[in-house]
Amino acid sequence: MLNLIWALLLLTGLVAAAWFGRFSGDNGVTAAALAMTETAVMRIALPLAGMMMFWLGVMRLMEKAGLLEAAARLVAPVMRRLFPDVPANHPAMSAMILNLSANMLGLGNSATPLGLKAMNHLQELNPHKQTASNAMVTFLAMNTAAFTLLPSSVINYLTAAGVKGAHQVIVPTILATAGTTLTAILVARGLQGLPIFRSRPDDEATSNAETTDTPRPAGRKTRLLTGLLLLLFGAGVVLELSPPTLRERVLAGTGLTRVLEASEQRAQAAPATAAPDAETIAEATPAWRRVMNAASGAAIPLLLVVTLTAGLTRGVKVYEEFVEGAKEGFAMATRIMPFLVAMLVALAIFRSSGALLILEMLLAPLLSLIGFPVELLPMALMRPLSGSGSVGVLNEILTRPEAGETLKFTAAIMFGSTETTFYVLAVYFGSVGVRKIRHAIVAGLTADVVGMMLSVLIGRLMFG
Repeated sequence: MLNLIWALLLLTGLVAAAWFGRFSGDNGVTAAALAMTETAVMRIALPLAGMMMFWLGVMRLMEKAGLLEAAARLVAPVMRRLFPDVPANHPAMSAMILNLSANMLGLGNSATPLGLKAMNHLQELNPHKQTASNAMVTFLAMNTAAFTLLPSSVINYLTAAGVKGAHQVIVPTILATAGTTLTAILVARGLQGLPIFRSRPDDEATSNAETTDTPRPAGRKTRLLTGLLLLLFGAGVVLELSPPTLRERVLAGTGLTRVLEASEQRAQAAPATAAPDAETIAEATPAWRRVMNAASGAAIPLLLVVTLTAGLTRGVKVYEEFVEGAKEGFAMATRIMPFLVAMLVALAIFRSSGALLILEMLLAPLLSLIGFPVELLPMALMRPLSGSGSVGVLNEILTRPEAGETLKFTAAIMFGSTETTFYVLAVYFGSVGVRKIRHAIVAGLTADVVGMMLSVLIGRLMFG
């Protein structure tokens, strides 16, 4: 499924670029793709390598100090029901607990190294190394659902945009993410037994073996779809080689001129306002929120103190063990780089070509019919695809003068209760070499859709 999605993102993006004349130039798909390759490696993978070295070193210390075993025993009853295939005393259980706890506290990227470590441990238990196990799918679904107790990043965006009462987003986000997490678990567990998502005999290749799958001819539907895309792409190339007036007439006749106008309006949108002075924020912050923020800030230092104290008490060589654990970090970051580049380049082409705007235009009437605010459609489409893109959409909504309080808070709840599903799947499965992700993407996207609908519902109930 991921192969088909990736190919469609690229092909539809290139077709749209051909029609809109966006092959070249600063805003063209070529520039966007090349810029994203640099972003994927230099701004995501390498910084992630540093965090992974730190957290994997800390995890090794916690393991040697006996803290991971204690944490696993504490929540074993719940985790055993969610992950019956994982032994209670296996390192995968402790790593998953730490990752999910970091997500709950809103620690953001700090949770990713812990999740990657958990995936590596789950891969040890996986009998089919190139196919996601049931435990992997459930764990990834819970990650994309992202249950959150303190949405600190959302609060910061609201405060920076000058929205009063930013703390009011906390309870709605908790409710929405509780709904998405429950949905993710139910869908992941419910679909795992269906014939279409079961592991098949040809999935039994080991992670170290070369794949010997013989390519099978594409089905009729696939051939028709690719043929249609090639035909549309050819028409776009003709427009590219023709005088500009022909493209203008064709776009005006097909109604696609509105897409270009929407793109230009977004490009000219006012940038996000600067964050207020720190002292001003501190004076306006309620005492309970200061306590919660302080507790979140103290979580990592407290974890380090407890880990080092327990390790020294047990006679663990803390420095040497930390370094041994950290050695895994760079190798893991290197393994995920190709997957990051492949997915982020496809998403960049799909977005910069104008294909995303066409999708918005097609879905707008349907969403308006069911009561989904059309203004939130860019957020709904961008959030599963791109973290930075969805941040830009959120800030554009928050700084829009004509946007009401209900719309702004609903956008913030939607951002906090959904996840960059495609990015998470590419990074986590790529780190362990899993090619067949089974129903993971269905569970993740279903959780995103439920999160979006709950965001609209809760936003209307609490701020409408």
